[in-house]
Amino acid sequence: MKKLLTILTVLSMTISINNCDSENFEKEKFEPFKPVISYEEAGKRADSIVAKMSIEEKIEMAGGHNSFYIKGFEQYDIPQLYLSDATQGVHIRKDLSDAMEKSVAFPCPLALTATWNTELAHSYAKSVGEECRAGDIAVLLGPGMNIYRISQNGRNFEYFGEDPFLAARMIENYVTGVQSAGTIATLKHFVANNNEYHRRTTNAIVDERTLHEIYLPAFKAGIDAGAMAVMTAYNQVNNEWAGQSRYVIDSLLREQLGFKWLVMSDWWSTWDPEKTIKSGLNLEMPGDPIMARKVFQDRGNILVKANAKRLIDECRVTEEDIDRMVKGTIRTCIAMGLYDRPVKDEKYLMNFEQHEQVALETAREAIVLLKNENSILPVKDERKILLTGYFVEKLAHGGGSAYVEGYNVISMLEAFKNEFGDKLDYVKNPSDEQIQSADIVLLSIGTMDTEGADRPFELEEEMENRVLETVALNPNTVVIVNSGSGIKMTEWNDKAAAILYSWYLGQNGNIALAEIISGKINPSGKLPMTLEKKFEDSPGYGYLPEGYDLRSDWDIDMEMDFPITDIKYDEGVFVGYRWYEAKKIEPLYPFGYGLSYTVFEYADLEVSHDEIEKGESLEVEFKLTNVGNVAGYETAQLYVGDIEAAVVRPVKELKGFIKIFLNPGESKGVRISLEEKDFSFWDAETKAWKTEPGEFDILIGSSSANIKLSSRVTLR
Repeated sequence: MKKLLTILTVLSMTISINNCDSENFEKEKFEPFKPVISYEEAGKRADSIVAKMSIEEKIEMAGGHNSFYIKGFEQYDIPQLYLSDATQGVHIRKDLSDAMEKSVAFPCPLALTATWNTELAHSYAKSVGEECRAGDIAVLLGPGMNIYRISQNGRNFEYFGEDPFLAARMIENYVTGVQSAGTIATLKHFVANNNEYHRRTTNAIVDERTLHEIYLPAFKAGIDAGAMAVMTAYNQVNNEWAGQSRYVIDSLLREQLGFKWLVMSDWWSTWDPEKTIKSGLNLEMPGDPIMARKVFQDRGNILVKANAKRLIDECRVTEEDIDRMVKGTIRTCIAMGLYDRPVKDEKYLMNFEQHEQVALETAREAIVLLKNENSILPVKDERKILLTGYFVEKLAHGGGSAYVEGYNVISMLEAFKNEFGDKLDYVKNPSDEQIQSADIVLLSIGTMDTEGADRPFELEEEMENRVLETVALNPNTVVIVNSGSGIKMTEWNDKAAAILYSWYLGQNGNIALAEIISGKINPSGKLPMTLEKKFEDSPGYGYLPEGYDLRSDWDIDMEMDFPITDIKYDEGVFVGYRWYEAKKIEPLYPFGYGLSYTVFEYADLEVSHDEIEKGESLEVEFKLTNVGNVAGYETAQLYVGDIEAAVVRPVKELKGFIKIFLNPGESKGVRISLEEKDFSFWDAETKAWKTEPGEFDILIGSSSANIKLSSRVTLR
């Protein structure tokens, strides 16, 4: 296993690592992406092109073309450009004549986040960007990055967890990774798209402080990292659909977050062409009502391309409004170099084997060991293993636009047979006697989550009963969970010998799973979200309209006569561990949690000052030691807690983390520098970040619930 040493370094926070008997060294600070042509120069070129275009041509370019393209105009040297899903690899649309033959299916983004490895996020995304270049794809419709608010959300697997700081650090590296390959990254879905249940008729009621502290930081990080595109969401935000909302696009996205490039709508998510044109949007997708007759059957063709000329003639919009839309698209493509060099570059086909290795390394670092009673894992002796369950022969994966088929797919059965040989028996439906007689039972369970639908927190009844029966028959049962979100494990958590949370691991991730069970790899994943005991404990509970259930499919997803449902974000900034700590609700497993086959000791916490002035940085130092017998990674987490504030604040908030590899007996010192913003909150009155003087706790731990070291400082 290649030993990756990942150090988080961002503009507002510097981390350095040193061997205790050597000089400190500091990693390079995070460098945002810079387009090949400046915003100003690209704007001048865009102006000259737009000036030559007829109004009809400009209107054609204000919407998409042929479902997944930006329309090209040969006479202006504007090529047609292909946009492709998703975040965890290239979704191949086989109905396109020039579709790629293959693409790597990477572990899902939630699994990537479970690595807490920002360097790996860059490598992962660079690999995806290179595959886009190999496949003639100009724009990747990812990263998806909506915050994990509720465990039932069918698209949680596409996103980066519950914490805005963790998501932000992963996203900024994802953006620079994709765009370093010459592919545009698209931040989506802006904003507050935190469930899939009737997403088009959902109205997110969310206040500005909550937006800025929870739902915008990852977008802000992606924008600051240089992301060249943003996609709006299906849902309404405070009573207006996001894709046509001037507040969402012009105010939040452009003015407050400073985004200046291409803004596109999600597919069939705009309903008023006049509002859409005036909202700040550049590109309405897909531009035509094809494939979405159900959406438009009662409304007719309400898209921009079908109505812009009429609206201009009626003086409800102007030609300058259309110019603005088109110029934004052209400027972005020019700045990225898409008009000056071919999108397709077949040299990247040579990198696919390397991409497979990145996928495998991601899986190795993503799997979370939740429980390991009596060190039943790893399996190193000659014990006989019974493998059974639901995703042994077929691969668990997420569905919808994020689905990536992959190639050279390794099933759990194949990977485990290769790893354990004759010690392993696979029985699809074992008898009670077979379960009881096995030394160890490996039981595969999980969910197949998908875009367009939420799913229950509880497992299907038949699967739940099977887990209960298996752990009752054999106390040496290891439960392997493949899911894109949290599931209810309360009834059997205490009865299982071990639990491995394995997400959707992609085409070769089962190799990593087998390596962890055998002990070749020491697990190092940490939960990027809280696992609650029951869904009723969570901040998003009660979001379904009274009398409705989770029954959903793609036809229902397109049903626009369903009543608009207000989803009130009454929990405010108390999402994830912030909620459970504030409400004193004990989760099943806390945010940031994950076991190892070794033991890490935290010691010698020092802060540079007991008192600091506004504008000063605070240096935090401590030492990590591997006191066990196995080499491995540890992710140390730094939280900041405001003792007293003018507004109600979380008990603590993540403000730093670092993933360190340590050999047995090895120690390393860590230094983290916190800046003023790490102590601040969003002030709704001044509409700015505010730092109040007072006392703050500096907390270092292995999870949000396992604080190892603490100190207190005063901000003057």
